[in-house]
Amino acid sequence: MTWWRNPRVFLAPGLVLILVAIGGRFTLDRAGFLDLAWVDLRVIGLLMALVVLAVDVARRPHVLGEHRREGWLVLTMLFFLFQIASGLWAPQASRVGPQTLDLVLLGVLTVAFYVYAIGDPAVVLRTTFLLFFLAAVVFALAALFINGPGEQGRYSAFGGGPNVFVRIEILGVISAVALFLITRRILPLLVIPLFLLAAVLSGSRAGLLAGVAVGGAALFKIRGRLRTGPVVAAGAVLVLATATVWAFAPPAFTNLFQERFVEQTVQQRYLSDRTDIWAAAWRLAVEHPLAGAGLDGFYGLIGVNQGVEYPHNYVLGVAAEGGLIGMGLLTAAIILWTRTVRGGGERPQLTGLAVAAAVFVALSSLFSGDYYDARLAWLFAAMAAAAAVVPAAPVSAALAVPAREPVSS
Repeated sequence: MTWWRNPRVFLAPGLVLILVAIGGRFTLDRAGFLDLAWVDLRVIGLLMALVVLAVDVARRPHVLGEHRREGWLVLTMLFFLFQIASGLWAPQASRVGPQTLDLVLLGVLTVAFYVYAIGDPAVVLRTTFLLFFLAAVVFALAALFINGPGEQGRYSAFGGGPNVFVRIEILGVISAVALFLITRRILPLLVIPLFLLAAVLSGSRAGLLAGVAVGGAALFKIRGRLRTGPVVAAGAVLVLATATVWAFAPPAFTNLFQERFVEQTVQQRYLSDRTDIWAAAWRLAVEHPLAGAGLDGFYGLIGVNQGVEYPHNYVLGVAAEGGLIGMGLLTAAIILWTRTVRGGGERPQLTGLAVAAAVFVALSSLFSGDYYDARLAWLFAAMAAAAAVVPAAPVSAALAVPAREPVSS
């Protein structure tokens, strides 16, 4: 694995940034230090990451005349700034302070990941997929053997919710595929059944649906390159693994599947009150069409009385709290990003894998989570853009084969 030797970027910035991104909101009161509840470890971790990232950037060679398409990043930052500014007209009950901190950290994380990735997109993405693969393994084992099922019988790990847990596991599947394509070793693929089992046990229907959608789109795109033998073998392994788990799983596993996916979803068509929440967010968007109700306006006007934290739909949240201005900035940023990553640049495979990860989290954010919970979509989007716009590194002169000198007569 030559990509670990003589790297153009340090490992430390990426490691700290990914830990901050995966860790989510973590204050010291969750670790038992109630007097230090005000200490947000995201801020400390991000400051550490920025210090090592600055050292990493300072050692990079400067390239004269380098031009990259970064309009999407400018519009993304304008979008975040508008969301923060909308706190000026937010309702009194809105939680403007915590939401502002979330958006500031989200913006800094997005820029930091992009700056880190442009140093060497190939190394950064390979390292990122490896770290997410390892994280998915740790989360799955912790959910199965340490944390166990929650009150609803749904599994998660390290204090995070099931909807966050399923994203880590599906990203683990994407990472396993990426590592297989990069290293041509089958070992990462053998862990996929563990990730899929953990994802199902999360009980997150939206996360699984988003994963199926992204996986189906990927298979359709590469359908011409699929060979019958490997496809049949992969299907057989998956069916065998599913049958084995179903046969030997404890009753809690099968009961969760029966209740959550068969009875509630198919028979009762229960959607966790999502339709009512979305309808309320849409009404708020119609009532405040231009600039929205302001940052966290959904909670300040609706959620505070109904016990609902956020709209559980990223786009509806932006429409309700940012109006046409917020939606316009978000749409423009997405369009420019799509144009940037289209074609994949000089690393189409890595760019495509990062796009798949970003799209998966984005689709999941249409059913659950708030603005900060969508951070992994923005981070993978930043890395995909870096992989698409940075030209391939020229062959080092030290590695080049010297030309044979003519023999003198």
